Amino acid sequence: MTILKWALIFLLVSIVAGVLGFTGISAASADIARFLFYVFVVIFLVLLILGLTIFRA
Repeated sequence: MTILKWALIFLLVSIVAGVLGFTGISAASADIARFLFYVFVVIFLVLLILGLTIFRA
């Protein structure tokens, strides 16, 4: 859950920076948020597949 929380924090930083006119910082933090979200999704899917197949009791 920590990766998702950091992705949301970077998303909020991106929105605030965009509203204040810092477009470079906004784009960079949006890219970081997108990357962290994709990492979260990949980890979630891997653990879901492992839970449904290998670790079935």
